[in-house]
Amino acid sequence: MNTNAIVFISLSAALSALSFFLDRKKTLAGFKRGWNMFKNVLVPFLSILILVSVLLYLIPPSVITQYLGANSGVLGFSIAALVGSITLIPGFISYPIAAGLIDQGASYAVVATFMTTLMMVGVVTLPLEIRYLGRTAAIMRNALNFVAAVIIGLAVGLIMGLII
Repeated sequence: MNTNAIVFISLSAALSALSFFLDRKKTLAGFKRGWNMFKNVLVPFLSILILVSVLLYLIPPSVITQYLGANSGVLGFSIAALVGSITLIPGFISYPIAAGLIDQGASYAVVATFMTTLMMVGVVTLPLEIRYLGRTAAIMRNALNFVAAVIIGLAVGLIMGLII
């Protein structure tokens, strides 16, 4: 276990003990609520994590490096931006996916583009957005966020020194 984990676990335990000492009833209610939230998130989280793990296992690192690596250029950004835009994955699940992609050879710039479009662009949710925000606002929001995601990916690439 790394040092950060030990620090955060220790701090959480100490603050939970303090909270329990100050107000037992509220603390237990908070733990119960947290446990229920954890149970609701666990199945989707594990399902997507298993699916992504199997896909990363089946796709050789050389293919990921070829299409999403530092030398993938515009094609890598395009793939990342499109897949991120149409994929509907909760944010907390996307971080292990990003780590897996980086471990398999994807560049930071491409992963940043994927993560940013994943969080900011919603092709799948566009009909719902149009219903509540109106066609112009929903399409404009998604288009501007798509452009922003590509710019963010390029900026990460420049900062990390991974763009041609």
